[in-house]
Amino acid sequence: MIGALLTRPASLNFHQAEAERRHGKNPLSRCNNWHYRRRAARAHAWSIAAARLGFKTIVLDPQKNCPASQVTNDHIIAAYDDAQALSALRVRCEVITFEFENIDAAAVEGLSKHVDIYPNAAALRISQDRLIEKNFLVASGLKTADYFDITDAASLQIALTKTGGRGILKTRRFGYDGKGQLRLTKENGVSVEKAIAHLSGVPAILEAYVDFTCEISVIATRGQDGEIACFEPAENVHKNGILFSSTVPARVCDAVKQNAIAAASKLIEALEYVGTLGLEFFVMPDGTLIVNEFAPRVHNSGHWTEAACTISQFEQHIRAIVGWPLVVSHRHSDCEMQNLLGDDIKQLSILAASSDVFLHSYGKELRREMVEKWGILHAFFR
Repeated sequence: MIGALLTRPASLNFHQAEAERRHGKNPLSRCNNWHYRRRAARAHAWSIAAARLGFKTIVLDPQKNCPASQVTNDHIIAAYDDAQALSALRVRCEVITFEFENIDAAAVEGLSKHVDIYPNAAALRISQDRLIEKNFLVASGLKTADYFDITDAASLQIALTKTGGRGILKTRRFGYDGKGQLRLTKENGVSVEKAIAHLSGVPAILEAYVDFTCEISVIATRGQDGEIACFEPAENVHKNGILFSSTVPARVCDAVKQNAIAAASKLIEALEYVGTLGLEFFVMPDGTLIVNEFAPRVHNSGHWTEAACTISQFEQHIRAIVGWPLVVSHRHSDCEMQNLLGDDIKQLSILAASSDVFLHSYGKELRREMVEKWGILHAFFR
């Protein structure tokens, strides 16, 4: 049996949660009162992949009828820090995984003492703090944009003088899809005091602007035996901080593609990682790669593999965590993956009529305002 800890909260106030954490409170204790969206799509997909390989799955998620529960063998409805539920999960499973990085690393670490859980808690902790993540990336030999630890208005002012007055101020923890971020330029007139107040004074990081030509990402998987397999880079387009599309082949030269794959392989080895991760890059005009961030899970920019490859990122992840051999997946089609967001959902009936479109709906039951903002499925154009 494969177990899974699922889904982050949708209405999480990142600043409030970080403030609570700093004062010794556990923001996850409020999860029963949150609503959910989007993220269970990944667990939905790799639960299907597990079933295709003959494995049974069980999920732990506070939300009744969460997307993954619709395609798994059982569903434990409980909070992530529910000790009894975690115990029930571990005794019923031979291996456990998770689908999002904003879960309690201590719970993952505790489970790992009793059952195999992949990826490891150390990789999860690194991904949860942008400053720690950047430091780890640099220590692993990967290049990032210039970044600065921000603790107050004075440290922000000093950092901005080094970046020419421009940069992106981000909370160190809990930010996602553009949340917990503030773009600073000389033109927008936001003072350092207002910028700090905007993030509620929580620990932050300033990243220098990067004048890139495009964004790409690599999906990499590492098995229990240390074997590494990577998908080719996809070219990504974001709208309002949210991934809109991923296209393969990416419009970059072969050297850039190989360098990106080499960087992803170096990172996944340094993390001693088992499972699938996504590594995002900025491609500079001269072909240099600047690492943006990594995600310790199957990645939105790798969803195209489901439609265009013999083996998807979801199956590779399952293969890795159960100790099966990885495969070099063949891409049989060019592909563009699109997240259908907002009014794009109205195109569903039109898209469904095309033989070149592969649709995957994740069964989310969302409030109307969530559907209007976030969408409920992916479309793959081949």
